[in-house]
Amino acid sequence: MIAELARCYRKVYPVYIQQGLVWEEAELRHLRRYLRAITDPRSPITHLTVLSLPVGDLYGRHWSTTGRKTPGANSRDEAVELPGRNLMLLSKAAVFCVLHRIPLIAVGSLGHNPFPDATPQFFRDFGRLAGVKVIAPFRQLTKETVIRRGRNLPLSMTFSCLRPRRGRPCGRCNKCAERQHAFAAAGVPDQTCYTG
Repeated sequence: MIAELARCYRKVYPVYIQQGLVWEEAELRHLRRYLRAITDPRSPITHLTVLSLPVGDLYGRHWSTTGRKTPGANSRDEAVELPGRNLMLLSKAAVFCVLHRIPLIAVGSLGHNPFPDATPQFFRDFGRLAGVKVIAPFRQLTKETVIRRGRNLPLSMTFSCLRPRRGRPCGRCNKCAERQHAFAAAGVPDQTCYTG
């Protein structure tokens, strides 16, 4: 999404919000590598901003904060829901945008996202209340379609795992299985280095 936005906007401000979840250290490291790979001095992509919004007091001893009983490859979408996550992330991002006079937030929600804080209406209503337009340019797309569109990008540097091991994707969780299936369905070789 960042690479596509960079072709449409004069400035793109990547923002990462840390919440104290078990995959964030590995995810942030992958994101930094990916941004270095797709950015050059002429790029409209600015430096990465990292913000903090801890959720340990809300989620407690949840699998997302402990890494225990992580939803596996065959789990249903409902098993990976983090209640209110988009609401929290968008709230922090909206304040950042207002302070820096950035009029728009882009989120990477895909078409199969079933959660109530990922619907087009939620994004519209949130944006209206926050005074920042929220777009979800991939909201009608599948993960396979996104992979096909990005096949010329360094997709092996991207990250989607709920329980990384030694900084690498586990290969066994719900998100790793979803990723593996999407690469196969897209007909694009998955060059991700999984631990499992």
